[in-house]
Amino acid sequence: MIPCSFFPAKRVAAVAVVLAVLGAPSIALAQIKIGSSLSVTGPASFLGDPEKKTLEMYVDEINKKGGIDGQKVELIVYDDGGNPNAARTFATRLVEEDKVAAVVGGTTTGTTMAMIPVFEEAQIPFISLAGGIPIIEPVKKWVFKTAQTDKMACEKIFADLKKRNLTTIALISGTEAFGKSMRDQCVKIAAASGITIAHEETYGPGDTDVTPQLTNIKGKAGVQAVVNTGFGQGPAIVTRNYRQLAIPLPLYQSHGVASKQYIQLAADSADGVRLPAPALLVADKLPDGDPQKPVVTSYAKTYQDNTKQEVSAFGGYAYDGLMILVEAAKRAKSADPAKLRDEIEKTKGFMGTGGVVNMSPTDHMGLGQAAFRMLDIKNGDWVLVPESGS
Repeated sequence: MIPCSFFPAKRVAAVAVVLAVLGAPSIALAQIKIGSSLSVTGPASFLGDPEKKTLEMYVDEINKKGGIDGQKVELIVYDDGGNPNAARTFATRLVEEDKVAAVVGGTTTGTTMAMIPVFEEAQIPFISLAGGIPIIEPVKKWVFKTAQTDKMACEKIFADLKKRNLTTIALISGTEAFGKSMRDQCVKIAAASGITIAHEETYGPGDTDVTPQLTNIKGKAGVQAVVNTGFGQGPAIVTRNYRQLAIPLPLYQSHGVASKQYIQLAADSADGVRLPAPALLVADKLPDGDPQKPVVTSYAKTYQDNTKQEVSAFGGYAYDGLMILVEAAKRAKSADPAKLRDEIEKTKGFMGTGGVVNMSPTDHMGLGQAAFRMLDIKNGDWVLVPESGS
C-alpha cells in the first residue's frame, strides 16, 4: 500500500495519494485534483471526521486499482472547524493555489453556503455533504449535494406523525444554519401536511442547558409531540434535558443526528427518539431483497474494517459525493471542470448510501422520499420502523 503524506498547518490537513506510474513509462499520466473543506474538528466534528476518513479511504482504494481511467487522484482536505469564514478561505485556496478540478465537501449548511460563491465564480463543480435546502434551491449551476434535505426530513416526520394520529406539535430549533433552515421548512409545509405548530422554542449552538425552553413546551396544552431541528451536540443536550423533565410526548430528531455519537452523547436518554435517516444506519437489518442493501453493507464493512468505528450517515454522504464525481469523470474522460459539471448533472440511477440518485438540470440532489427510512432508537441502537408505522 502506498502511504499518504500529511502536511499539518493551522487547523488544516492535506493529503495527497500518489499512484505509481501505469502504462508506458514514457507517457506522463494526467492527474485529477479533488478538493475538500470539512468540519473535522469543532462542534460538527462527528459529521466531518467520518467524511474525511471516507474520502481518504476511497481515494486510496481508487488509486490502488489504477485511478480513474489511468489518472491518479490527488485529494486535498482542509479542516474548517465548522467556521464559515475559515471554509470560505479554504475554498479560495482550493481554487487559486491548489487548482482543483472539483470539490466534495462542505460538512454543514453554514460552511457550504459560505463556499458556494467562491466555486460559482470559479466555475468549479461543488458537491456538498450538508442538509440545508438553500444549497440547491434555487438551483445553482455549479452546486450539487448528497444529503437529504431538511424539507424532506420535515415531510417524513410529518407523515409519520399523521400515521400516529399526532397532529399538534411543538418545535425546538437550533439557531445555526441547518437548524434554522429546517425550522423554516417545517413551518412552511406544516399546514399543508395537516400539522399544527402550537409552540416554538430555540437554542443557540453554545447552550449547555435547554431546560427553560423545554419547560415551556411541557406546560403547553394540546401539544402531542416535539420536533427538534438541529445537528451537533445541541440535539443531545435537548434529549437529555427532555428525559430529565420527564416530558411524556414522542420526541423526533432530524437526520442531523444520524450517528452513534449522538446516541453516546445522549446516553440512555436517546431511547425512544425517532428520526428519518438513510438506510446505511440499519444496513444489517435491511431485508435481503432491498436493492440498497449491497451498497450500504459494502460501505459499512469497508468503513468499519478500516477505522474500527461505527458508520454514520455523514461518511456515507462523502462516499456518495466522491463516487458520483468518479463516475462523472469516467463518462467525461476528462478532468475539465465544465465537463465534470455536465456529467454530474446527468447522473441517473446511481445507487448510493443515501438512496437512488437521479439528477437533472432542475434537481441537483436527485433523491426522493424513499431515500429516508424512519428509525427508532432502542437500547442504544437503531431500529427500523415498519412502513405501516406505529
